[in-house]
Amino acid sequence: MAFRGEFDVREIEGRAPWEEARPARTLHRLLTQTRDAHGSRPALSYQLTSGPKDAAETLTWNEFHCRVTQAANLFRSLGVGPTDVVAYVLPNCTETACVLVGGTVAGIANPINPLLEADQIAAILRETKAKVVVTLRAFPKTDVAQKVAAAVAKAPAVETVVEVDLHRYLTGVKKLIVPLIRPKNPVAHKARVLNWATEIAKQPTDLAFEDPDEDRVAAYFHTGGTTGMPKVAQHRYDGMIYNGWIGQQLLFNEREVVLCPLPLFHVFACHVILMAMIASGAHVVFPTPQGYRGDGVFDNLWKLIERYKVTFIITVPTAIAAMMQRKVDADISSVKTAFSGSSPLPVELFNRFEKTTGVTIVEGYGLTEATCLVSCNPTDGQKKIGSVGLPFMFTDVRILDGDGSDCAPDTVGEICVSSPGVYDGRTYTDPAKNAALFHHGRYMRTGDLGRVDGDGYLWITGRAKDLIIRGGHNIDPALIEEALAGHEAVAVAGAIGQPDAFAGELPCAYVELVAGATATEEELLAWCEARVPERAARPKHLEIVDELPKTAVGKVFKPDLRRMAIARIYDAALAEAGSDARVARVVEDGKRGLVAQLSGRDGADEALVAETLGAFTRPWEWAA
Repeated sequence: MAFRGEFDVREIEGRAPWEEARPARTLHRLLTQTRDAHGSRPALSYQLTSGPKDAAETLTWNEFHCRVTQAANLFRSLGVGPTDVVAYVLPNCTETACVLVGGTVAGIANPINPLLEADQIAAILRETKAKVVVTLRAFPKTDVAQKVAAAVAKAPAVETVVEVDLHRYLTGVKKLIVPLIRPKNPVAHKARVLNWATEIAKQPTDLAFEDPDEDRVAAYFHTGGTTGMPKVAQHRYDGMIYNGWIGQQLLFNEREVVLCPLPLFHVFACHVILMAMIASGAHVVFPTPQGYRGDGVFDNLWKLIERYKVTFIITVPTAIAAMMQRKVDADISSVKTAFSGSSPLPVELFNRFEKTTGVTIVEGYGLTEATCLVSCNPTDGQKKIGSVGLPFMFTDVRILDGDGSDCAPDTVGEICVSSPGVYDGRTYTDPAKNAALFHHGRYMRTGDLGRVDGDGYLWITGRAKDLIIRGGHNIDPALIEEALAGHEAVAVAGAIGQPDAFAGELPCAYVELVAGATATEEELLAWCEARVPERAARPKHLEIVDELPKTAVGKVFKPDLRRMAIARIYDAALAEAGSDARVARVVEDGKRGLVAQLSGRDGADEALVAETLGAFTRPWEWAA
């Protein structure tokens, strides 16, 4: 396939309206069409470990169709109807893909990040009223089973827990040892516990219930990830199939091989990739349970590409930075393109990757609330480095100011989107969260700041909530991050606003170095002085850390950086004032945001503490 630019988008869009263009109304029907067309071709490959010669499992489209159908039949046999929820808390494996698609066929699939703590998992289960939860059987080196057991005890709607055992993927001595060292998992909940393999084997490979030819909500995806109460976005068949159709129309055919080391609880892997495979018949490879986070994945990545003759690499900026620390030690000539999403890609990193590999990166843009895809740079046309490309077919992007009026070209405002992936007025399960989410009835406010240039390319300039506000002056953290990314010793950088008693916030940066590289904080501050064009944006503090906090898909997790900065600034202010009080922790409050909790109340001069910290805008309180 070839995506050459605006011409292709408009040509495809002009053939028929979306209601006629969509290839199917339900996922099972779309999967059946692909099975019928490409049944004996590979659909999905998975390997538990990262070695280029390690054991791997590959399902054909015939086999994947059978397993998805069995999964859907199992869920219906457990009482799941079209409006009931099948949650799953799983690392990547073949079963995860089957649960996702089978869950949408039987009811509503609800992927949950297995890195969350038990309380967060429980909150999502309660929010979605999940009836069935699919998770791991207790397994060495992971506490997923234990966390889910604790979460289910706090989620009374859960009736059944189905356990997937990774033991079946093991070979050799490990297969013999794991049963002997498998951790115990005391169960405090009242839900029945079933074995996935045993229950699936009982199910027919033809759909045992009617699949009405109609659109409906088929998935719930939680947004954010590690703090606060979850927001749960609703995804319809229409939006999921739309994402897959875009891939099939512009990018993939049945001969492509797509390497996707991203987690199958995130929309990028689930909708942009897996749905595109279902629509096109292409072959997707998921290496290791933790994807890019798995042991040895980066060390073996180039050889995995050679093994599967990969044509498309799916990645994120932090993963690209890690790849650039490894020598290309395999034949990667099969690769046509690498796709990067989840966060902006520094220009320097783009150029470094292209120079090292001979492969060009294509940047795109999407978000959970829009069932993901919004725009992408053309694979075979003009790429504007730093932009996220052209809006896709049937996607309307408007840049609006605070009053809801359209901004002029190249003027920054809030990005608002309307598309088949946007569920008008009902994006979130909680109606209260939808109240101020839309402009003009159907344009969803993304919370992202951006502009559209004269050629129609979309540029992301930052998150509204990520802006550093220095004395009323808005600073885009990307200015600092882009400058630091140009330093040869810098792997990843994250810029935030640290509290300041005078200006409200001052820019500061946290840096993770390339493995084996050396640089001093003074050197990097001097680098920023010379390369950050806006004087007010030059960081007043820079700190080198062993590893930046990141989300499961590789984004720098800025709330943790803000916690670090709040603790550092408040502790310094208290020490200078002569108080022994210190920040014990920084917690997320649903209404106040990040709150510093102090220790040392006994014997403290509370008036002095209140006077000292009252100069800052971030709230504080005494720890319980």
